[in-house]
Amino acid sequence: MVVGKMKLTFQKRVQLAQGLWLLSWFATLGGAVTFTLGCFLKTELRRRGEVMDNTDIHCVPNTLMIVGLASMGINYFASRICQDALDPGRFPRWKTYLKPFFGCSVFFSTLMLLSVILSYAMKGSLESSLKIGLKNGIRFYKDTDTPGRCFQKQTIDRLQMEFQCCGNSNYKDWFEVQWISNRYLDFSSKDVKDRIKSNVDGRYLIDGLPFSCCNPSSPRPCIQYRITNNTAHYNYEHQTEELNIFIRGCREALVNYYMGLMNTIGAVVLSVFLIQCSVLASVRLLQTSMEAVAGQENVEIDTEGYLLEKGVKETFMEYVDPVLKLLLLNQVAPPEAKPEAGAAS
Repeated sequence: MVVGKMKLTFQKRVQLAQGLWLLSWFATLGGAVTFTLGCFLKTELRRRGEVMDNTDIHCVPNTLMIVGLASMGINYFASRICQDALDPGRFPRWKTYLKPFFGCSVFFSTLMLLSVILSYAMKGSLESSLKIGLKNGIRFYKDTDTPGRCFQKQTIDRLQMEFQCCGNSNYKDWFEVQWISNRYLDFSSKDVKDRIKSNVDGRYLIDGLPFSCCNPSSPRPCIQYRITNNTAHYNYEHQTEELNIFIRGCREALVNYYMGLMNTIGAVVLSVFLIQCSVLASVRLLQTSMEAVAGQENVEIDTEGYLLEKGVKETFMEYVDPVLKLLLLNQVAPPEAKPEAGAAS
């Protein structure tokens, strides 16, 4: 069953070729935009790599960069095809390349659509990665003298100030870790001794926060120590008063930032995908309509173009069968040579 059959006059073929040439260059530009967005997202993810537990989310920008480069090549090839489409003497030279061209185009277009789906579906993976990464970042905040963790404090402080957040889930995460190094504690102080003795693990835990949690928009000077002690500060109610620190956790802030970024990129790439599909459909119509002109003296005759000569399933198997046969041939081991009979004595 022929799919997408359409009758094309000579004038319509000319208009189709001209429109396809312009559309293919738009799609080439879209491929460049896709590649650039992939590079930008990759850079943004690498900037926060220290507070991420794994790099699974990097599959999104990696895929975008691959399909962006492929899209530029595919659409440049399509623009060359449409230039020769109306010349019966030059168009046949593309015939041997068109089947591999369509196969590659469909593969990378599918990959482009997959990258759009991933940009929306990776929220869970991103959140779990940030949850563990931020937890470790807060735990190692004090280790400024430990090799490999020297800049952890600077990373967390810059992160909290830039995204106006505090802690992993919220500011109370800082109450559960010792974020002040022992080298800055006065162990002759009774308060320090009592706090360390009162903790099972011998850690110095306080209801305080790093300076980077302070909200500069608050009219009151920052209260970053004894936050839960109402008597330690004048005219202060911890339970009812709006604290002058950042309340939102950094995990929520980063997830919102990256998901907003990926959702925007996904919408742009989806638009590029639709343009790409239009280019492929147009190239296919032009190819099949021009095949009817081959060998004809009058090249201005009316012809019929179509998207698929057979059904979708039959066309799919036509491309897949050679690949499967090739794989099966590679898996079949060569027969062992039979040993020759020994010479008669």
